[in-house]
Amino acid sequence: MSLKEKLQEDLKSSMKNKDTVRKSVITLIRAAIKQYEVDNRQELGDEGVIDIISKQLKQRKDSLVEFEKAGREDLIEETKSEIQVLEEYLPQQLSEDELEQIVIQTIAEVGATSMKDMGKIMSTIKPKTAGRADGRKINELVKKNL
Repeated sequence: MSLKEKLQEDLKSSMKNKDTVRKSVITLIRAAIKQYEVDNRQELGDEGVIDIISKQLKQRKDSLVEFEKAGREDLIEETKSEIQVLEEYLPQQLSEDELEQIVIQTIAEVGATSMKDMGKIMSTIKPKTAGRADGRKINELVKKNL
Protein backbone atom coordinates (compact mmCIF):
# COMPACT_ATOMS: atom_id res chain seq x y z
CA MET A 1 0.00 0.00 0.00
CA SER A 2 1.43 3.37 -1.00
CA LEU A 3 1.58 6.25 1.42
CA LYS A 4 -1.16 8.11 -0.49
CA GLU A 5 -3.45 5.09 -0.21
CA LYS A 6 -2.69 4.81 3.51
CA LEU A 7 -3.57 8.49 3.94
CA GLN A 8 -6.89 7.89 2.14
CA GLU A 9 -7.72 4.90 4.35
CA ASP A 10 -6.74 6.77 7.52
CA LEU A 11 -8.88 9.72 6.46
CA LYS A 12 -11.89 7.43 6.14
CA SER A 13 -11.28 5.82 9.52
CA SER A 14 -10.72 9.19 11.22
CA MET A 15 -14.04 10.40 9.82
CA LYS A 16 -15.80 7.30 11.12
CA ASN A 17 -14.14 7.64 14.54
CA LYS A 18 -14.77 11.41 14.63
CA ASP A 19 -11.07 12.07 15.22
CA THR A 20 -11.05 15.73 14.16
CA VAL A 21 -7.32 16.39 14.66
CA ARG A 22 -6.24 13.40 12.56
CA LYS A 23 -8.87 14.22 9.92
CA SER A 24 -7.74 17.84 9.58
CA VAL A 25 -4.02 16.93 9.43
CA ILE A 26 -4.58 14.24 6.79
CA THR A 27 -6.79 16.59 4.79
CA LEU A 28 -4.04 19.23 4.83
CA ILE A 29 -1.41 16.68 3.76
CA ARG A 30 -3.61 15.43 0.92
CA ALA A 31 -4.31 19.02 -0.19
CA ALA A 32 -0.57 19.81 -0.26
CA ILE A 33 0.09 16.63 -2.28
CA LYS A 34 -2.69 17.49 -4.74
CA GLN A 35 -1.43 21.07 -5.05
CA TYR A 36 2.09 19.85 -5.84
CA GLU A 37 0.82 17.34 -8.39
CA VAL A 38 -1.34 19.93 -10.16
CA ASP A 39 1.39 22.60 -10.16
CA ASN A 40 4.12 20.28 -11.42
CA ARG A 41 1.94 17.95 -13.51
CA GLN A 42 3.46 14.83 -12.09
CA GLU A 43 2.29 12.06 -9.81
CA LEU A 44 4.10 11.90 -6.46
CA GLY A 45 5.49 8.64 -5.15
CA ASP A 46 6.20 7.81 -1.52
CA GLU A 47 9.43 9.85 -1.48
CA GLY A 48 7.62 12.98 -2.64
CA VAL A 49 4.84 12.44 -0.12
CA ILE A 50 7.43 12.06 2.64
CA ASP A 51 9.00 15.37 1.57
CA ILE A 52 5.64 17.11 1.82
CA ILE A 53 4.92 15.58 5.23
CA SER A 54 8.40 16.64 6.40
CA LYS A 55 7.71 20.21 5.33
CA GLN A 56 4.36 20.16 7.15
CA LEU A 57 6.10 18.83 10.26
CA LYS A 58 8.75 21.55 10.10
CA GLN A 59 6.04 24.22 9.84
CA ARG A 60 4.27 22.83 12.90
CA LYS A 61 7.49 22.69 14.93
CA ASP A 62 8.31 26.30 14.00
CA SER A 63 4.79 27.35 14.96
CA LEU A 64 5.04 25.48 18.26
CA VAL A 65 8.08 27.54 19.26
CA GLU A 66 6.18 30.75 18.53
CA PHE A 67 3.08 29.59 20.42
CA GLU A 68 5.21 28.69 23.44
CA LYS A 69 6.80 32.17 23.39
CA ALA A 70 3.33 33.72 23.29
CA GLY A 71 2.01 31.41 26.03
CA ARG A 72 -0.89 30.14 23.90
CA GLU A 73 -1.69 26.87 25.72
CA ASP A 74 -4.69 26.09 23.49
CA LEU A 75 -2.59 26.28 20.32
CA ILE A 76 0.37 24.48 21.91
CA GLU A 77 -1.69 21.37 22.69
CA GLU A 78 -3.35 21.36 19.26
CA THR A 79 0.00 21.73 17.48
CA LYS A 80 1.58 18.96 19.55
CA SER A 81 -1.28 16.66 18.54
CA GLU A 82 -0.78 17.56 14.88
CA ILE A 83 2.98 16.91 15.15
CA GLN A 84 2.27 13.49 16.64
CA VAL A 85 -0.03 12.60 13.72
CA LEU A 86 2.50 13.81 11.12
CA GLU A 87 5.32 11.82 12.71
CA GLU A 88 3.30 8.61 12.29
CA TYR A 89 3.64 8.91 8.51
CA LEU A 90 7.38 9.53 8.43
CA PRO A 91 10.01 6.80 8.48
CA GLN A 92 11.74 6.01 11.78
CA GLN A 93 13.92 9.01 12.69
CA LEU A 94 17.68 8.52 12.95
CA SER A 95 19.23 8.66 16.39
CA GLU A 96 21.82 11.33 17.03
CA ASP A 97 24.63 8.73 16.98
CA GLU A 98 23.47 7.28 13.64
CA LEU A 99 23.16 10.76 12.19
CA GLU A 100 26.61 11.74 13.41
CA GLN A 101 28.09 8.62 11.76
CA ILE A 102 26.47 9.56 8.45
CA VAL A 103 27.81 13.12 8.79
CA ILE A 104 31.35 11.90 9.52
CA GLN A 105 31.27 9.43 6.61
CA THR A 106 29.95 12.10 4.24
CA ILE A 107 32.61 14.61 5.29
CA ALA A 108 35.27 12.00 4.53
CA GLU A 109 33.54 10.97 1.29
CA VAL A 110 33.37 14.56 0.01
CA GLY A 111 36.85 15.38 1.29
CA ALA A 112 35.61 18.48 3.10
CA THR A 113 38.08 20.48 5.12
CA SER A 114 36.36 23.77 5.92
CA MET A 115 33.00 25.52 6.17
CA LYS A 116 33.34 26.41 2.48
CA ASP A 117 32.45 22.77 1.72
CA MET A 118 29.18 22.97 3.68
CA GLY A 119 27.03 23.05 0.51
CA LYS A 120 28.65 19.92 -0.93
CA ILE A 121 28.25 18.07 2.37
CA MET A 122 24.60 19.05 2.82
CA SER A 123 23.66 18.15 -0.76
CA THR A 124 25.30 14.73 -0.34
CA ILE A 125 23.70 14.06 3.08
CA LYS A 126 20.14 15.08 2.12
CA PRO A 127 19.35 11.97 0.00
CA LYS A 128 20.83 9.68 2.68
CA THR A 129 18.60 11.11 5.42
CA ALA A 130 15.46 12.01 3.45
CA GLY A 131 12.57 12.31 5.90
CA ARG A 132 14.55 10.65 8.68
CA ALA A 133 16.38 13.65 10.16
CA ASP A 134 15.84 17.34 10.76
CA GLY A 135 17.89 19.66 8.54
CA ARG A 136 18.85 21.88 11.48
CA LYS A 137 20.24 18.92 13.39
CA ILE A 138 22.25 17.81 10.36
CA ASN A 139 23.59 21.34 9.97
CA GLU A 140 24.66 21.47 13.64
CA LEU A 141 26.47 18.14 13.39
CA VAL A 142 28.26 19.14 10.18
CA LYS A 143 29.49 22.37 11.82
CA LYS A 144 30.58 20.44 14.91
CA ASN A 145 32.55 17.87 12.88
CA LEU A 146 34.24 20.25 10.44
